[in-house]
Amino acid sequence: MPEPSPEALDFLLTRRSRPAKTLRGPTPDRDTILTILTAAARSPDHGKLEPWRFIVLGPATLGNLAKIAEERAPALGIETEKVEKGVRQFSDAELAIAVISSPKQSANIPRIEQTYSAGAVCLALLNATLASGWGANWLTGWACHDREFMERGLDLEPHESIAGFIHIGTESAVPPDRPRPDLDAITEWRD
Repeated sequence: MPEPSPEALDFLLTRRSRPAKTLRGPTPDRDTILTILTAAARSPDHGKLEPWRFIVLGPATLGNLAKIAEERAPALGIETEKVEKGVRQFSDAELAIAVISSPKQSANIPRIEQTYSAGAVCLALLNATLASGWGANWLTGWACHDREFMERGLDLEPHESIAGFIHIGTESAVPPDRPRPDLDAITEWRD
């Protein structure tokens, strides 16, 4: 019979992201961030390729990303109301961790599996942050898909992309829970 972990299961059954706009200082210190990153790095990784990496972003870098996003918006044809939201994602933040998808050449591990691994790292990073008592949110947005933003803002290599920004801080407001999936509508049982 398996050994259950009721506390871990309860956490997973009740976890919820905190809206990034509600996150304020203080933020975790470097040792806490390293613990959170250690937990995230234990994500599934077929072939042990580590097809991802982290960039810890403080206020100065986040401010620079906000400026680049604002500069890039007109060239990308972003609607005015979306520009402000995309810029504020960075300008209002005090701490975020960029998870960079960095696939490796492999004859055995398809690129798509490496991309899934980067997504798993984002969720593990989010959950490790929440389990540590901090508020956190996984965001992407239009700037994440702009090559110039990636290269100017984060010095990404041509084969790399942004899997997500995990915003971290102290929760300033408790959000209401959102509706959850109807399991009957999305689950099939086959014998």
